[in-house]
Amino acid sequence: MGERMTEAGPLSLGQLSVWHDIRGLPARRWHEPNNAAVWPLPRGIDAEQVRTALRVVATRHPSLRTRYDVHDADAPGQLPPDTGFHDALPVIEGGDAAPADLAAELAAQPFDLGREHGWRARLLTSGGAPSHLLFIKHHIAADAWAQELLHQEFRQALADPEGLGATPPGPADLAAEQHSAAGLRRQTAALDHWTQLLDRAPAVALPRTADTAGDVVQATLHSVPARPAAHTVAERARVSVSSVVLAAYARSVARMCGADALLVQLMSANRFSSRWKNVVTSMNQWVPALIEDARNDDLIKLADAVHWSGLGAFRHGMHDVTAVAALRARMPGAAEPACAFNYVAVPEKAPLDALPPRGPVPGSPPALTWEDPFTTIGPRCYARALESGSALSVRLTAKDLSREQCADVLWGLHESLLSAAGRH
Repeated sequence: MGERMTEAGPLSLGQLSVWHDIRGLPARRWHEPNNAAVWPLPRGIDAEQVRTALRVVATRHPSLRTRYDVHDADAPGQLPPDTGFHDALPVIEGGDAAPADLAAELAAQPFDLGREHGWRARLLTSGGAPSHLLFIKHHIAADAWAQELLHQEFRQALADPEGLGATPPGPADLAAEQHSAAGLRRQTAALDHWTQLLDRAPAVALPRTADTAGDVVQATLHSVPARPAAHTVAERARVSVSSVVLAAYARSVARMCGADALLVQLMSANRFSSRWKNVVTSMNQWVPALIEDARNDDLIKLADAVHWSGLGAFRHGMHDVTAVAALRARMPGAAEPACAFNYVAVPEKAPLDALPPRGPVPGSPPALTWEDPFTTIGPRCYARALESGSALSVRLTAKDLSREQCADVLWGLHESLLSAAGRH
């Protein structure tokens, strides 16, 4: 596939995690790391204002002008950010089509990371007037936090293209720090965390049957009462809402597994440092946590244990996935995580364009909606929780499970929250 480009630098640890997840995908699945967002435009905005705002944002963030050297799948690199980029911003007349459907069509087109920047945008018009910006990005270019940050900055740039301030650092700067002497010490500590947990964790897994082999199911639980219930339990336990939802989820999985201890993969946003909090790139990484006494009937007590286990895990959220893979190769009998959990965090006052497309109507009863998963990249049993101002939504993507089993996990989570909060 050609020689390695000598000017390429190392990937950051978050970029490397994305690459490890996607490097073996067949061509028919190359679109799966993409994400689509639909950003409404204020009335009276013209096309040139939209182009200018988008240009300002892309110029500020090196990740949006970065291509990658992936000739050697085992040694990927990022090229220096391009000084220029294509910003013609094609226009689509929406007609009767839903903006979300048009965005999904764009997201189904894969990116060539060696030749293209990891994002594309289209200006959607209605009757010739700009109505939405369709923004599609590859996960290596931006995670959920970064996407919401880009949305905020785009809205600000529409109002004041000169008002966004100094250019922030980019993923190459982050990679340089992570590969410094101090960064390598942190990587060693993270690898020690993996070693200890893999050595301690029991081999526990969700059931598999011949009837469900190869199946992938996805459902989203939408619940208005689950949100205040989770907050009530969090106040009583003096922990975060995310710890409470994770505790309810872990209990539901543990009961299906018939186990008292679970190795769980947690999605760490890794945005704890002020310097890197708002860098636009992918910083998410899976980190293991061991949850003991996971079938405990006392959700407040379980949430407290989950909280401390999670804090210990997040301290080691930045790690070299290549080193972890080598560690696993030396520990062939080590447990695999029974499930995975992500409580989506976004910048303060973000417009939350990543919310599930069909949320609950206020006053409607809790319900499950079944979906065809856009991507099956990631863990076997992956719950993604998202909180709006009125409801809690939990999307579960599960492999080798039936619809009934998927529903049991979600309704078990829901029952735990409402019961612990005394809302029955």
